[in-house]
Formats: sequence, C-alpha cells, structure tokens
Amino acid sequence: MITEHLVDISRLQFAVTALFHFLFVPLTLGMTWMLVIMETVYVITGKQIWKDMTQFWGKLFGINFVLGVTTGITMEFQFGTNWSYYSHYVGDVFGAPLAIEGLMAFFLESTMVGLFFFGWQRMSRVQHWFATLLMALGTSLSALWILVANGWMQNPVGAAFNYETMRMEMLSFSQILLNPEAQNKFVHTVSAGYVMGAMFVLSISAWYLLNKRDVEFAKRSFHVAAAFGFAAICSVIVLGDESGYSIGKAQQTKMAAIEAMWHTEPPPASFNLIAGIDEQNQRNNWAVEIPYVMGIIGTRSLDTPIPGIAEIKAENRERIELGKQAVAALDVMRADKAAGRESAPDVLAQFEAHKEHLGFGLLLKKYTDDVANATPQMITNAMHDSVPKVAPMFWSFRVMVGAGFLMLLLFSLCLLFTLRGTFMQKRWLLKFAFVMLPAPWIAIEAGWIVAEYGRQPWTIYGVLPTHLSVSNIDPKDVMLSLAGFVAFYSVLFVIEVYLMQKYVRLGPASLGTGRYFGEKPNQLIDPSQFKQANTAQNTNSRTNKQGE
Repeated sequence: MITEHLVDISRLQFAVTALFHFLFVPLTLGMTWMLVIMETVYVITGKQIWKDMTQFWGKLFGINFVLGVTTGITMEFQFGTNWSYYSHYVGDVFGAPLAIEGLMAFFLESTMVGLFFFGWQRMSRVQHWFATLLMALGTSLSALWILVANGWMQNPVGAAFNYETMRMEMLSFSQILLNPEAQNKFVHTVSAGYVMGAMFVLSISAWYLLNKRDVEFAKRSFHVAAAFGFAAICSVIVLGDESGYSIGKAQQTKMAAIEAMWHTEPPPASFNLIAGIDEQNQRNNWAVEIPYVMGIIGTRSLDTPIPGIAEIKAENRERIELGKQAVAALDVMRADKAAGRESAPDVLAQFEAHKEHLGFGLLLKKYTDDVANATPQMITNAMHDSVPKVAPMFWSFRVMVGAGFLMLLLFSLCLLFTLRGTFMQKRWLLKFAFVMLPAPWIAIEAGWIVAEYGRQPWTIYGVLPTHLSVSNIDPKDVMLSLAGFVAFYSVLFVIEVYLMQKYVRLGPASLGTGRYFGEKPNQLIDPSQFKQANTAQNTNSRTNKQGE
C-alpha cells in the first residue's frame, strides 16, 4: 500500500539528488562555449596566452564535469528504484529521448572531453579546436534531449493512454520534440548555463585583478566573460518571458501560483512585486503591484484574463468529477480483462467520453481505491491538491528574477567599462563581480524549484499524479538510501570545493609553464652554450673510449 510518507520521502530524495546534480550541469554547459571562444582566438592568432587560458579554464571545467556525470547517474537509477510505476506508465514515451541522449549526445560529449584533455600534443590546432567545438555541441545536445523529456512531463503532447496496455504510448515523436514547452525550457535553461559559465570566469578573473596577479591573463578572461555573459543574460530574460507565456497557456495553475493570484482579475492583470501571502485564507494581506505587467507576460494582450486559483480549482473539481467516471469505467474494464471477458459497450463508451479527464480522476486514488464511490469531501480534497502551495512558488520565482536582474546590471557595467578600457580602475566593479559569484547558482536552483514544484501534484501534468508514480517499497529503505546519498554527496561536494579552490588559488601557474604568478621563470639555456656543452660531452666520450 502506497503511503503519503513514502511519496514524500521519495520526492525528497529525488529533489535532493536533482538539485545537487544541477549545481554542476549549468556550469558545464556554459564553460564549454567559453572554451570554444578562447580556443578560437588561439587558433586565429597563435598567441600562447589564449592556449593557456583554454587549458586553465578547461581544468576547472573538467573537475566540474566529473561531478556532473557522477551525480547524474544516480538520478536515472531512481526511475527504476523509486518511481517504477512512473517508468511503467510512461516509459514508452519518456524513455525515447533519454535513450537518444545517452547514445547520441553523451557518447559524443564524453569522447570529445577525452580528446580535449589528452589531445593537445597529438592533434593540430584546428583539429583540437574542432574537438572542443564538438564537446560543446555534445553538451548542448545532451541538455536538449533531457529537457525534451522534462518538457513532455510539463506538457504531454504527442501521446495517448491505451487502456488495453494501461500505458501511455507515443503517437508523434515530432510533436514531442517540437513541444513548445520543451523548446522554451531548453533555450532558457541552456542560456542560464551560459550565464553561469560567464559569471564563474568573470568573478575569478576579478579576484585575480583585485590581487594584481596574472593581470594580462585575467584581463583577457574578463573581456570574454563580460561580452559572453551580457549576451547570455539578455537571452535568459527574453526567453524567460517567452517561457512565462507558454506556461500561461499550458499550466495555468503554475502561473496563478507564481503570481499568488487567488481570483481572476480584470485584464490586463497586475504583477505582484512582493506580497503578504495568507495561504490558509487564500488571499494576500498586502501587495506591491505593477499594473498590466502580468497580463502582458501571461497572455501577450491587454484584454485576455489570467484565471485565478479559485476559478482554476472550480474547473478542476468538474474535471475530477468527470475523471471519476473514467476511472470507474477503467476499473470495470480491467476486471473484465482479468476475467477474460469483453467489456460492455456502455462501459467502453463511458470511458471514451471521459478519458481526457482520467488523470484528474486518478487524484482520488490518494483517498480511496474505490473511486466510483468517492465522497464529496474526497473530491474537495483532491480539488485542493490540484494546485501547488503558493508561497514556495511565489518567493522562488522572485528570487530567480531578482538575481537575474542583478546579473544583468553587473554584466552591463562590465561590458560598458570593458569597451571603454577603464574597468581596471573600477575596484568597486571588480568587487561587485567577485561577490556575485553565487548569484547564478541561486537563480538556477530557484528556477528549478519553480519548474518542478510548480508541476505538483503531477509527475506528468494532468495525466499521472505523483502519489501513483512511486515504487511500492519500504519507506525505511528510501530514508536509508537518502541518508547514504547525503553522506556521499557531502564528501563529493567537499572534494569539488577543495579542488576548485586549490586550482583557482594556483591560477594559470597550475599549468607549470613558468610564466605566471608564483612560478620561477624557466631557466633558458643559450643555444651556443648548449652546443659547446654538447661538443665537450662528445669529446669526453671519445677520450674515454680510446682509453678503454
């Protein structure tokens, strides 16, 4: 029997592993293209400093890449261990993009990562640059297929439920691939990774400049990060707006929760900058509003209303009552199949008439196995379950947006003073850049909470409730594995921070070239001295042979 405690602890475990994994993935996405830019300049100019930049920042990328791969494997295993019914129910659809990601993208990415690190002395400049480019493309393709799968969970198009197999089956792969929710999520997430990569390079370069070490190396890194970061943060904001529009069409409950819009407002709706949320009484005690903004973001118009939470719940109640009939018919059909007999035509007709509401009817399974006899109170409870908690959504979204606009300000100032050639004199700007290092991680983790928590109570939006998706296992086993993950991930995190800090402090001196801060200059031998020494050595060798 599935208990609420099992569902909660399984969700907690997946949340912990997903959020930890997502500390590394966006940095990998961003750093690969930073490396492509730096190595491109090296190939064009032949200047050694650009090769050193590629190798040094590549070393930090490599440490992060290993942690990303290690933590990603754990997540995929959980689909089989903790979410087995989910895997059974939607595996025909969800498994396809994951398989393509592994066979096409990850193999390409991991192979090119190997060539990037071990191919410097074995390939020409152009060949190595091409390997770096393919590494970046592989990383982006890997993100594409993962987010196609995730986008389908948010907006399940191109598939239908088959009552004979009791599974979702794919109808159109192109619809799944071109799903607007998936495409918006991909470009928005990848752009956020670019911002993280740029901020990482910018902040560390600013630290070098503040300490007046490796100045020429740090200046060039700062230039690249400022320009790339400005383009990336503008992309994130524009694509985030597009993502908000797609959410307004596909997931109205998420949009209403993000805005803490308890009731439908006359269009165009205002945007609540901040608010005092009263979850129990379903209202905001106070709010600072910006007129028209939410209506424009959510509907691209001035006359289209955005449904409020109360109206959405009322609509969901109707869908639950209709879905109740679909579940009741499905239960009869399953019993008939088990008994080896054909279902009555009226039962089939009842299911066909209400099957689009089947997922909402399944919400009642949380309260009773006999959905056909669900009470009005059970329906009311399921109705309240159909909308996520507002406060976590409201504040996570504002943390994400606030951090995003702070980064826009920083990259704008950095690019401006870089173009003027005066950023070195702006110590306040360098300090600002350094202290902003955590900002992209804060924004991305908050954004992931908005995306995934906002889908609740569904694993597949409108199709499969979360409480039906888990494996029927002992909650103690899940708690034990969660404790193991926390302990293991803590060790990994300490190792990651130690290695990152070690090589950041060493700086480009970690390359061992003798050209950077903290290194002794290479002792160069004059060619004529080398020739004289070699001649003397040969003379002594001949003398010794004659003596023998």
